[in-house]
Amino acid sequence: MKQIVCFGEVLWDMLPTGKKLGGAPLNVALRMQSYGCLTKLISSIGNDAAGNGIVAQMKMYNAKTDHLQVSQNHATSEVLVTLNDAGSASYDIKMPCAWDDIQLLEKDKTIVNAADAFIYGSLIGRQHTSRETLFALLKFSQFKVFDVNLRAPHYELNTLLTLMKQADFIKFNDDEIFELSLAMSGKKLSLEDSIRFFSEETQTPSICVTMGADGAVLFQDNAFVYNKGYHVQVKDTVGAGDSFLATLIYQLLTGANAVTALDYACAVGAIVASKAGANPLITDKEIQETMN
Repeated sequence: MKQIVCFGEVLWDMLPTGKKLGGAPLNVALRMQSYGCLTKLISSIGNDAAGNGIVAQMKMYNAKTDHLQVSQNHATSEVLVTLNDAGSASYDIKMPCAWDDIQLLEKDKTIVNAADAFIYGSLIGRQHTSRETLFALLKFSQFKVFDVNLRAPHYELNTLLTLMKQADFIKFNDDEIFELSLAMSGKKLSLEDSIRFFSEETQTPSICVTMGADGAVLFQDNAFVYNKGYHVQVKDTVGAGDSFLATLIYQLLTGANAVTALDYACAVGAIVASKAGANPLITDKEIQETMN
């Protein structure tokens, strides 16, 4: 059984249809758990009804809550989600909130050190306390996965570069990698050149870029592997990238080759986009039917 630790935000997505449990690290953890992994989430909620609701919801998913801290300083995070006509989401994220206040605990160092993968994103780096806790925990990780998850104005280039240099694996979407490669190289680069730029600049051997309906590309062992995507009727894109990442990392950790891993990940991401919310139930039959 693979052991996975995710670090970062846990929150309520306030969707037009109502509120849903969310936060990229939680979404990744829940999808990993659905594959039989032992997953832990290091995060923080407020001492309030919304935080109690998150604990209750996580327990309904049979998710572990023993590394969920309770902040006495900030409220549980609620994020206003707006969907456009194509189902693409935009987010209004309040600051500060409880997950900006994640403290460094000895028990968290222990589980990070024992994990097969430690997965973290860029949003958690926006405030000092959680950012410093993340920097400290990265020293204990055997395999570090960085999910670049740009949410303006909640990022700055120096922090992003530091987090990339710590990573063994980086995931971007195409908008993110083009924005950051232009900002950091000073040049407008092609997709493959952008990937090579970050691989060389940060000494990261594995990089993946998602491209929405056009699939994804995985750079590994100095080679590019592409998947052109799977056509679905999009319900909303909330959590699709998180399930993609969880599936890709799980497949790679359990011995799948790059082509198979990317195909599975693209199929799962497409299925999530075809359903409401970030954490829908997905069957292996659905995955196989999508891939075929």
